[in-house]
Amino acid sequence: MAITYTWAVTDMKARNETIDGVTYDNTVIQTYWTKTGTDENGNTGMFAGATPFQYNPESSTFIPFAELTEEIVLGWIQAVVVGSYEEHVNEQIQKEIDEKINPVVDPGLPWAN
Repeated sequence: MAITYTWAVTDMKARNETIDGVTYDNTVIQTYWTKTGTDENGNTGMFAGATPFQYNPESSTFIPFAELTEEIVLGWIQAVVVGSYEEHVNEQIQKEIDEKINPVVDPGLPWAN
């Protein structure tokens, strides 16, 4: 069963960071995101995650907050998730889809009225 995945950034937190006397306004320190999987029958499952970041002026180029795009931020998130725990994320999405296909029910007790 093939699953199509989509990612979305749902929120971010930022603060001003001063490094070596230079202040960087609205530096992203926390991201919130979802990854949604949809099977060929339209059943969906979703995983919500949070990924923290710390600005390092020696290893990256600062992008002003107003110039960030969802594509850029998703690239940061995916660089962390894909290399470490994406298998877990996908398993949780699959589990949610499976529960929609074959839901657990509570039929009650057969001897109770």
